[in-house]
Amino acid sequence: MTELIPAPRGAVGGSGEVRLTENSRLHTDTATRGVGRWLRTALGQATGLPLPEGREPGDGIALRLDAALGPEEYRLVSDAAGVLIEGGGAAGVFWGAQTLRQLLGPDAYRRAPLGGDRTWAVPHVTVEDAPRFRWRGLMLDVARHFMPKEGVLRYLDLMAAHKLNVFHFHLTDDQGWRVEIRKYPRLTEVGSWRARTKFGHRASPLWEEKPHGGYYTQDDIREIVAYAAQRHITVVPEIDVPGHSQAAIAAYPELGNTDVIDTTALSVWDNWGVSPNVLAPTDNTLRFYEGVFEELLELFPSEFVHVGGDECPKDQWKASPAAQTRIAELGLADEDGLQSWFITHFDSWLAARGRRLIGWDEILEGGLAPGAAVSCWRGYAGGIVAARAGHDVVMCPEQQVYLDHRQAPGDDEPVPIGYVRTLEDVYRFEPVPPQLDGDEARHVLGTQANVWTEVMEDHARVDYQAFPRLAAFAEVAWSALPAPADRDFADFERRMAAHYRRLDALGVGYRPPGGPRPWQRRPGVLGRPLDGPPPNR
Repeated sequence: MTELIPAPRGAVGGSGEVRLTENSRLHTDTATRGVGRWLRTALGQATGLPLPEGREPGDGIALRLDAALGPEEYRLVSDAAGVLIEGGGAAGVFWGAQTLRQLLGPDAYRRAPLGGDRTWAVPHVTVEDAPRFRWRGLMLDVARHFMPKEGVLRYLDLMAAHKLNVFHFHLTDDQGWRVEIRKYPRLTEVGSWRARTKFGHRASPLWEEKPHGGYYTQDDIREIVAYAAQRHITVVPEIDVPGHSQAAIAAYPELGNTDVIDTTALSVWDNWGVSPNVLAPTDNTLRFYEGVFEELLELFPSEFVHVGGDECPKDQWKASPAAQTRIAELGLADEDGLQSWFITHFDSWLAARGRRLIGWDEILEGGLAPGAAVSCWRGYAGGIVAARAGHDVVMCPEQQVYLDHRQAPGDDEPVPIGYVRTLEDVYRFEPVPPQLDGDEARHVLGTQANVWTEVMEDHARVDYQAFPRLAAFAEVAWSALPAPADRDFADFERRMAAHYRRLDALGVGYRPPGGPRPWQRRPGVLGRPLDGPPPNR
């Protein structure tokens, strides 16, 4: 009972247990039927128990709403009457069901029964719980290394198991375009494949000399969004503009600054870092991306749409007569103002369709679009500025929650890039900067961990980089923890001992607590450890 992750707001144990048997039933009503369907499937495949619909609460597990609770708040009571999970909304009931699964033990996470005589029991306990933040996110970059659909669905399950509720889907970048846009078929015909891939970080001399790519069809996206919704996870798509756009320019050269370079010679980028090739600030470019977003809005019902806006080199705009003419026509001060004009256009365009724009904190440069929210990645400074100006903020500073960064000093990590961030470092991360007062702090919607995949070639490497640190992050995002210096990391490690067994049952290839697994590396060829920021982002 005390081994729950993330830690609940309150839990009081009893002296007995509720046993689930062939005769146990699962009672739902109209409001909780979807959660019941998920729970019956999840527990049924692990336990082999049918858990048919019950006519009355009290004969097994009951799910229901309680209007006195918040939308994601829940109360779980296991006693002589059975197991009752109440939530202020279906999401709250779902998070309570996740807690129930933990209470049943690690084998409740398996996809088939292990056989033999098993007793499935829920200890008598009362758990009262609610999240600290409304935005508890994970960003997955599928542009640098494509993750097939089944891998994405698996990560949605892992998010749900940790009570994370926003999946930031980084779909486009210089190295690949991953979503089908029917109006512009070359985005995937050309933009989803690159001829080769840098192996290791940017300093490495090695290349993987084979094509890499893939994309999600629109039906794939619909499936991913629906699968996430069943788990009360919102999918926020990201289409990166006006930088990080070489894959799009390779597919449609007219999108680039054709008066500066021969864009027809560009291919999807095969290196890491920041490409100098950015979108041209023309009306044709705006119309093109409006067409992209029109299809995107049909696929993603999320309130927010992410437009990137980060790491946009201005050299081509400085050299481009067309860009300089546009700056003069608009009465802008400089190229930063041109980027602000680009972002502000899509802020207004999205707002007119009932959506909200969110972008990386570079959208502050040249003036922040009035309705925009900010993903703050370059430390805390941008988030502080945005919150004080009345803009909503998601805190994801690279120094704390970039999970591609190495987990220990030295060169024993598979590709040792970025800041050293241990499990304890992530556990002591505080999303709300102390410089913000109460009113300003309310603009911090929450936090997210970011998984950039330049050096993560497959799901095994993503697992190794993300876990167990994602479990620590989930507790930071969900639980009402004390100040970082006062957090009980020893207790978290104690609870992780049980949680590692859950991750084992889920097949997660996490970094073991004793140190790195023996990775097959060629000494010296991947480059020395990089202190400070990684090659990109």
